[in-house]
Amino acid sequence: MKTRRLTVAQATITFLKNQYIERDGEEAPYFGGCFGIFGHGNVAGLGQALHENPDFRYYQSRNEQSMVHAAVAYAKVKNRLGAFVCTTSIGPGATNMITGAALATINRLPVLLLPGDIFATREPNPVLQQLESAGTQDISVNDCFKPVSKYWDRINRPEQLIYSLPEVMRVLTSQAEMGAVTLSMPQDVQTHAYDYPEELFKKRVWKVGRPRPDAGIVTEAAEWIRSAKKPVIVAGGGAIYSDASEVLHQFAIKTGIPVGETFAGKGAVRFDQPYSVGGLGATGTKYAIEVANEADLVIGIGTRYSDFTTASKSIFQNPDVRFVNINISEFDAFKHAALPVVGDAKATIEELSALLGDFEVSADYRQKIADINKAWDDEVTRIYEEGNGTISPIDQAVVIGALNSFMDDRDVMINASGSAPGDLHKLWRATDPKNFHLEYGFSCMGYEIAAGLGAKMADPTREIYVLCGDGGYLMNNHEIVTAIQEGIRFTILLLNNNGYASIGGLSESIGGERFGTRYQYREENTGHLSGEFLPVDLAKNAESLGAIVIRATDKKSLDEALAQSKQNERTTVIYIETNLYRTVKGYHAWWEVPVAEVSQSPSVQKAFETYKENKKTQRIFL
Repeated sequence: MKTRRLTVAQATITFLKNQYIERDGEEAPYFGGCFGIFGHGNVAGLGQALHENPDFRYYQSRNEQSMVHAAVAYAKVKNRLGAFVCTTSIGPGATNMITGAALATINRLPVLLLPGDIFATREPNPVLQQLESAGTQDISVNDCFKPVSKYWDRINRPEQLIYSLPEVMRVLTSQAEMGAVTLSMPQDVQTHAYDYPEELFKKRVWKVGRPRPDAGIVTEAAEWIRSAKKPVIVAGGGAIYSDASEVLHQFAIKTGIPVGETFAGKGAVRFDQPYSVGGLGATGTKYAIEVANEADLVIGIGTRYSDFTTASKSIFQNPDVRFVNINISEFDAFKHAALPVVGDAKATIEELSALLGDFEVSADYRQKIADINKAWDDEVTRIYEEGNGTISPIDQAVVIGALNSFMDDRDVMINASGSAPGDLHKLWRATDPKNFHLEYGFSCMGYEIAAGLGAKMADPTREIYVLCGDGGYLMNNHEIVTAIQEGIRFTILLLNNNGYASIGGLSESIGGERFGTRYQYREENTGHLSGEFLPVDLAKNAESLGAIVIRATDKKSLDEALAQSKQNERTTVIYIETNLYRTVKGYHAWWEVPVAEVSQSPSVQKAFETYKENKKTQRIFL
């Protein structure tokens, strides 16, 4: 057997750069490169290996959490058919990635994490940044990655790499199992050499198939659909990752079954199709909620049924409602005691369509859904134009409307946290499967700007627009510097409302009076943060990081700023002050947040009574 003598780090990078992926006959390299920050835990190993392999490009990051966010956004735009590697030193560099790992795994998006680790020999223990335990020496902070990783391993000997690396790729490319994969690498072992079999480094193509559902089960699903009077489709992220948008469109046109969308699934169908009822769930449209309330059959396509989608299990109120779940993951397919149709979304929809033949919903139901589509579009127009941006400071909905109207069909809007997701889920007119990029599995503040970088790297032909609140910006704005360094251009809309609007509104709803949610000085007489707003200038901060900054104050200046940003040669931040209190109202759907049973506050007491009433609408599906 031919061998090649390489260090563990060299062998890892050599292996990774020879991994390819294929679906539907299209083949491409799997990894886009490696984000990294070096320290004593990886500089002599993976750092040296990356230096010797310039064809596996290294990108210098500013924050370990944000580089994982960028990698996740890259994978999302790639429809999970591509990933990035992230490497850090031991200690805080490694643990800074845990939030990103959780985000990746919760959202079912692939990323490979290579944190450095303590010495496998244990000879210099305790080393700098080592967590010691009196109960075992076989532990480090990297063990914290185990619950948030889909696969976790530690390479204590060079030959272990031969068996671990193929498993890494198996999980990263598994449609049902993907998420964060963590390969923990002790800093000494990274530098150890071994005679690896040459076969390990040959080009390998990982084929992503389209598993077909069980014939008997999909036939039964077709029978359930035929017997339904008011079916509704819940399109989740899996519908997009499967590239099922066109077949879903044809299915809905043919059958007349309405389509509602989760946060991850928004964009699976165009907003202007007569079967589209828009965002469905706790933050859904008025009409999508009504359709869900009455549905006697719910057809979930690629959704994991988060509490926002189900309005904490209160949105499906028909006493006879049943569920058919089409999902590549058996775990998700069985939720809500559903008929589990385990298979690829695109392939399964095609089979269902053939089995249903000429089936379609009643003419009255089809017409009702078409009327709903138009009525909601009219409502969106009214909300976008309300005040026409003349009220100061400008409403968030007006900003969203200006951006939505300005963007081309294939452009990408990115958001993750704050009050914007709820408004976007209701209002955004999605025109492409990648047009609406919302991370809401983890709803991680600080995702947005790093995600803008990753999304642009995944598809440079698309314009990327990041919608970011002041809270998220203050938590993680570092990758603006990386974007400037790499010449990667995108636009950030920085909305400053001097507080946490989302949690402030939530606090009000449970009687909390927005406690601790505004950026204000502390008042001596009350002890609360209720004084003047802080004199922080986020626009100047963004400018200091290298971005071009444009200040907008109303819709006219915002329109002009958007046009200018598209012409700018580097990343641009459009700074807009928005109203903290005016967001889009909810439409009679509930989201469970516990309320204190006992309180001296009348507002909390009132909120608890409302909470008890809402709990009565919650259902258990068995």
